[in-house]
Amino acid sequence: MESRKRLISTRTIAFASTFAALYAILRILPTFPMLGVSGSSFAAADIVAPLYGIILGPIIGPLSIIIGTAIGFFGKPPVFLGLDFLPAVMNALLIGLLMRGKWVASVGIYAIILAVFISNPLSLPFVDLGGTQIPFHWMHIVALALLISPLGRKSAKWITDSSLIKSILGLVTLAFIGSFIQHSTGGLLWETIFGNILGIIPPNAFAEIWQAIFWIYPGERIFLILITSIVGIATIKGLNSAGLLLTKKDKYITTNR
Repeated sequence: MESRKRLISTRTIAFASTFAALYAILRILPTFPMLGVSGSSFAAADIVAPLYGIILGPIIGPLSIIIGTAIGFFGKPPVFLGLDFLPAVMNALLIGLLMRGKWVASVGIYAIILAVFISNPLSLPFVDLGGTQIPFHWMHIVALALLISPLGRKSAKWITDSSLIKSILGLVTLAFIGSFIQHSTGGLLWETIFGNILGIIPPNAFAEIWQAIFWIYPGERIFLILITSIVGIATIKGLNSAGLLLTKKDKYITTNR
């Protein structure tokens, strides 16, 4: 019992270091081209960001991502002035908070980030489809609705449920929510740095780029969510059996029961 209350243990540090190294390796592996950033691509590390929140919690998870991203700069130079870790950190933080039962904080963080993203002058609030105005952020809004719904509260509990169906549903829900807080943060980062700070993209060019992204991002996000779920379910089940998953009562990961 005493070991579970220890703030930081040698094993916790070793565990976090291992995940930081893994993240650094995955960050070097490319996946989709990053539209609006010439020569850049999303990384395989984007797939595991919500898993870091589930497995490591809202403190160690984001910290491991920051360290892993910094190490990964040696293989993949920074794109966003060294702040490349922010989208994945927000993903892991939000999901980690949900795993700790901090639902109100999770909803607040998501709502604020999405509101700032939508209201940013460089964002595209609506897309005209044959005279009908469709919200560009419709999937982000669906994710927020999921988070607010009872499913958002239950998904964290279902992760460790003995029912495989509940575990999968819980993981898919968390991956969906995490993916869109990550997308919102990444969009804001891109607009701020490439538009406001560096001036690489003129303000009047963003609408056209977002118009193209509107048709791409739903399929891209769904693919990432599916891969996260496939990779995550076996990993989470194994770690849960070993007693390594963060629970609502735990402050940090432990390896002792």
